[in-house]
Amino acid sequence: RCLTYTTSGRGKKMKVGVLKSKIHGAVITDCILDYEGSITIDSEILKKAKLHPYEVVDIYNITNGERFTTYIIPGEPGSKEVSLNGAAARKAYPGDRVIIVSYCYVDEEAIRNHKPVVVILDEENEIVSVEERTIKW
Repeated sequence: RCLTYTTSGRGKKMKVGVLKSKIHGAVITDCILDYEGSITIDSEILKKAKLHPYEVVDIYNITNGERFTTYIIPGEPGSKEVSLNGAAARKAYPGDRVIIVSYCYVDEEAIRNHKPVVVILDEENEIVSVEERTIKW
């Protein structure tokens, strides 16, 4: 994933797609088929992961290998909710473990300073750790 853009007088510069935020090991709490679509996530977890309402995320289902894209709806703070809604609800079952990721584009020269946020959850969707990862070259 990369994007090339032009700046006046300087030629072409490249932006590279990198990990922005990751919630690792979330457990699906509900699947609601009759809904517009999306993933609902406890808003406290969202804040720790620096994710925003309506932000596009990729979901990687650890349990069954499914991979899909949807957007975020904030859930009740403290609820530990991670619910798939609409068509996405067909991609998992309650109890499945998933990885939720968001990407961003950064200037190629800024990659060394980029720090993605990684939130690790336990089997109850309690936060185990939050860290900003640094790139080691």
